[in-house]
Amino acid sequence: MSFLAWIVLGLIAGFVGSKIVNKKGEGLVLDIILGIVGAIAGGWLFNMFGAAGVTGLNLYSLAVAIVGAVVVLVVYHAIRRAV
Repeated sequence: MSFLAWIVLGLIAGFVGSKIVNKKGEGLVLDIILGIVGAIAGGWLFNMFGAAGVTGLNLYSLAVAIVGAVVVLVVYHAIRRAV
C-alpha cells in the first residue's frame, strides 16, 4: 500500500477506534498514529490466528485496522492511567 493509503486507513481506523473505546477522539494526529499502529497490530494479530492481515485499502483491511486500533487504544489508556 502507498504511504497515503496507510494515512487514510490509519485516520479512519483511529477515529472509529477512539469512538468505540472512549466515545471521543484523541486528536487528529494521535488518531492517525494510533490508527496506523493499530493497523499493524491488527494485521499481526490476524496473521497469528491464521487469517489474512491488511490486504489493501478495502473494507476487510479497515475492519482489521479497527480491531487493532481498539486493542492499541485500550493498552494506551491503561498505560496512561497507570502513570
